[in-house]
Amino acid sequence: MFQVIISILAILLILVILMLYLMVRFMIGKRKAELQWQRASIQKIGGFGATKSLEILPLIDWYSNTKYLKGEAGISYLIKTDKNSILFDVGFNAKQSNPSPLLHNMKQLGIAIDDFDIIVISHNHLDHVGGMKWQRKKSFSLTNHQIDLKKKSIYTPIPISYPGLNPICTENPTVIANGVATIGTIPNHDFFLGWIAEQALAVNVEGKGIVLIVGCGHQTLPKIVERAETLFEEPIYGIIGGLHYPVTDSRIRIMGIKIQKYVGICRLPWRPITMNVVQANIDFLKKRNPGVVGLSAHDSCDSSITAFRNAFPSTYKEIKVGERIAIGSGE
Repeated sequence: MFQVIISILAILLILVILMLYLMVRFMIGKRKAELQWQRASIQKIGGFGATKSLEILPLIDWYSNTKYLKGEAGISYLIKTDKNSILFDVGFNAKQSNPSPLLHNMKQLGIAIDDFDIIVISHNHLDHVGGMKWQRKKSFSLTNHQIDLKKKSIYTPIPISYPGLNPICTENPTVIANGVATIGTIPNHDFFLGWIAEQALAVNVEGKGIVLIVGCGHQTLPKIVERAETLFEEPIYGIIGGLHYPVTDSRIRIMGIKIQKYVGICRLPWRPITMNVVQANIDFLKKRNPGVVGLSAHDSCDSSITAFRNAFPSTYKEIKVGERIAIGSGE
């Protein structure tokens, strides 16, 4: 009995030490992220062009518009402008299957590797780089093995490798195509996951303004919008993608635990995101009078999606695999 008590006390002590370590790391990390945000020297990007039309086709997300397409807790969007096609993130592939859900959906939709010339990775998390194996290697993959990407241009938020290619680290805002730029990384710190450097894309649609395309939104919606407003003369026209509002549910569960409610929120786990936080973000966005809004279900619960849908009834776009979102000419 005495040995059992000693063992329990030892475990409790380890847990207390671990919690203290995470607390200190979190406070230091949040302070560092805020200092980097405040000290960032952001220069206006002018004359980077525009596209008459923009099409966003979800290849991976939680919901799909037909049973023949696979949904999962990750994202991958095919972004088409007048002159370029961009693959934004490569999904989760949680089971490391081959073909992955991404390649399966691409085949079903008649999309080949040759149909895009640029790949952009929003951040180095498993649901955006093709799985934990690739996250740990600081790489990415479209399926369970790395296929030949035929000299495509790759843009990443941190130094990331890929066989035969030289990905460009776009920590700073960078124009990557006509009318398309990454807004550069905006750091944040998560209690469990640690330091997160995430970038989003900005597409200038002629006659409308900047459409922001976001992976997970760990940066927070206000900072993403503020960065874009600092970078561009054009107004913010819309935002599409993940913003991480898992208030009532989580798409990823481990042993029944709703992981996303506590991990990746960049807050103390006992102070999770609430519907009040979601509403505050909605009110912030409403002041910009956006022409298009779409919230990814891969990291936001249905209650949050409903709140956004109700807040923007005439401009809200459902994000479903296989359902194209057209902005500009021909929308």
